[in-house]
Amino acid sequence: MTRRLPWLALLVLTVGLAVHNLAMALLWETGLRGTGLDVAAAWKEALLLAALAIGLIGARRIRFDHWADRLALAYAAAVVLYWLLPQSWLGGAATGRGELFALRHHLLPVGAYLLGRLLVVSSPQWRRAGVLVIGVAAAAAGWGVVDAYAVPLQWWRDSGVPGWYHEQLGLDYDCLSGLPENWVFNTGDEANPLRRAVSTLLSPLATAYLLVIALLFGAALRRRPAWVTAAAALVYAGLLFTHTRAAYLALAVGLVVLALVQRRRAPALLAAGSVVVSVAFLAAYPSVGPSTSYTAAELTCLRANAAAEGGTGDALSAREASTESHWRNLRDGVETVLRHPWGYGLGNAGVSAKRTGAEIRAGESTYTELGVDAGLAGALLFAGWLLALVRGLWRRSAWLAASVTAVAVLGVQTDVIGVHWVAVVVFALAGAALTRPRAEPGAQPEA
Repeated sequence: MTRRLPWLALLVLTVGLAVHNLAMALLWETGLRGTGLDVAAAWKEALLLAALAIGLIGARRIRFDHWADRLALAYAAAVVLYWLLPQSWLGGAATGRGELFALRHHLLPVGAYLLGRLLVVSSPQWRRAGVLVIGVAAAAAGWGVVDAYAVPLQWWRDSGVPGWYHEQLGLDYDCLSGLPENWVFNTGDEANPLRRAVSTLLSPLATAYLLVIALLFGAALRRRPAWVTAAAALVYAGLLFTHTRAAYLALAVGLVVLALVQRRRAPALLAAGSVVVSVAFLAAYPSVGPSTSYTAAELTCLRANAAAEGGTGDALSAREASTESHWRNLRDGVETVLRHPWGYGLGNAGVSAKRTGAEIRAGESTYTELGVDAGLAGALLFAGWLLALVRGLWRRSAWLAASVTAVAVLGVQTDVIGVHWVAVVVFALAGAALTRPRAEPGAQPEA
């Protein structure tokens, strides 16, 4: 039983984290708020910790015989050290609450990875896990596309989502009536803004990242049932409608890695085809995408932002507003880390700083946020951990080697480990995959 329960907990997390955000917003709307909702939202951490404890009781110890294990522990130690160091020593100004948010954020993938290292997964269980991932992704993709076309944006404005973001999470979004601005792609035509698929994760980015991982599993299978092929087609359609260009790129890179690991041409051809389809879709999106409309107050806010920031509404242009913002944030974050390589302490970057009113010294990129919070050493340890994971998975799981590579690519532009589904499911499965026997030299590893 002690071996089975941690595995079941991971399966529950795989499904539950995909609907967590929507569930919390609905609970906020029903009146469960403040501390009560914080307690409800902690179900995922509680389940992960319980699974870890049960797994440790059953295993009694974890064998740290991979470089990925050592680097994971070194990275975790660096994060804890920066949590313990006084902010005044480092020049940071985070609140104690912000430090705790950042501690949880940075250590969540390590906890999930350690859970995975405690698991002994049989081949049938492994395949069922992949099937569950692609099933969850298909449901998320289907709902995301239906919602974008069939559910008016006004319904979401009037729902509990804006209040959950603002009052519960402390995240203020000004230009879309409290909804995240990235729910809509601004084409530059005020009369024709376009919806993006946000699904139950309430984010086009988080949804896209889940879908990328599922698509890599489908591509890694040498023999797949017809329903898996159909589900993968639905998932790919959902990915396109998230309008997340970084995810399109990460999928292509992951497919190339998959081709190298399995020594097959098919994934490489899929990568090339996906790039072509993605570019064509971006070009056609203003004509085929689900159209919505802005309120008068939203237009006033957006016009002010456009006057200050500039940019175009062409998704294929390097001067597109979102692209310029991402590059600017990445450049500024890198400059901050290089100028202050010892870091500022936990809670001075990203969402943790935004939620607690601290100065945001770096945002969006996982690596620059870690460089601010845990110093350049912390960021390098995390990057080294990802590289060691890919190396360790290379002859054990083609799917996870490609998935961790995709996560590493996504981390350049966005806070990829801030997506709880990725931080838990991908890293736990990667840890579990390291317990599998290596494929013989010259043999192709299984998915």
